[in-house]
Amino acid sequence: MARVGVLLLNLGGPERIQDVGPFLYNLFSDPEIIRLPTPALQKPLAWVISTLRSGKSQEAYKAIGGGSPLRRITEQQARELQSQLRQRGIDATSYVAMRYWHPFTESAVADIKADGIKEVVVLPLYPHYSIGTSGSSFRELMRLRQADLSFQKISIRCIRSWYDNPGYVRAMAELISEKIRLCSIPEEAHVFFSAHGVPKSYVEEAGDPYQKEIEKCTLLIMSDLCNLLGHENKFSLAYQSRVGPEEWLKPYTEDVLQELGKAKVNDLVVVPISFVSEHIETLQEIDIEYRDLAYKYGIINFRRVRALDTYPLFIDGLADLVDSSLKGPEVDISDVAELSTKVKFYPQEKWQWGWNNSSEVWNGRVAMYLILIFLLEIISGNGPLHSIGLL
Repeated sequence: MARVGVLLLNLGGPERIQDVGPFLYNLFSDPEIIRLPTPALQKPLAWVISTLRSGKSQEAYKAIGGGSPLRRITEQQARELQSQLRQRGIDATSYVAMRYWHPFTESAVADIKADGIKEVVVLPLYPHYSIGTSGSSFRELMRLRQADLSFQKISIRCIRSWYDNPGYVRAMAELISEKIRLCSIPEEAHVFFSAHGVPKSYVEEAGDPYQKEIEKCTLLIMSDLCNLLGHENKFSLAYQSRVGPEEWLKPYTEDVLQELGKAKVNDLVVVPISFVSEHIETLQEIDIEYRDLAYKYGIINFRRVRALDTYPLFIDGLADLVDSSLKGPEVDISDVAELSTKVKFYPQEKWQWGWNNSSEVWNGRVAMYLILIFLLEIISGNGPLHSIGLL
């Protein structure tokens, strides 16, 4: 078998406190994260938001040691996957492409070309497809491919999503079962899935399949968990990490924690379902913020299931995905983009921008307009705030 490159796509994260501001700027510069009717305003607005948020974000990263472990863990996953594939007789070399921090996608593509790789399997480390994660990473890869004739000569096979991969599902079930068995009455432990949220408009207006894939995945894991334990446990699903005034997928994690506290749940087993690595959302948001809230609401035992990281069964599942991709029909990055036309990428057409029946979303749109007006006044040096001496 010819030598194969395996390109792992992930979000990225600031490794040092001084990286937080630039990382946030890269994040909010992405139109898949914030939609604007005028693309020219994307970067100025990203600068304003990253400047306003960097202080709070820096405090969060300080609470977990000063930076994100995501790059280190992702590179470990890449090495373990490469080793597993070579044991199967596949001459694979793994590469890591982060969307918003080092190593960027451009760097990974340069390494692939320098190594003379002729065929690449692209594997996003997001089990569930969404516009703002896999979609954004695929678009960036497609942009680089369209601008690079030598990159276009490399055969690419893309894996779109894999929330139902048996290795992933069983690995999640095994890790959950470990925590449930620690409970005094395992049958009464409540399993609480917390997924990273996305704006509600992604699902309702753009057709993002993320919510459906999360819900299906939860049921698959609970079914496998029941087989492992020999009994069923009650479970809940909620969404965390929302940003800004726009309405995101509900229920929100903090609201469900309050409901479970009122229901006198004693043993809570918290599962970070959409995260395959430890990072800020697991180590700080869940382990610190949500743990404190759970205790405040009366939950006695808060047990958080660890992220998959390099759990052997999970790595086996990733190797299965790569193996199947190589044996199946080729799925090029352009084919993924074609599939993704059903999930509209942002910014939307101008006539569509801002139209939604949700009053909460309208509030978000109004807030965005006010930010834009404020930003334009700062840039121009003229306006009502200047006239009354506030700027």
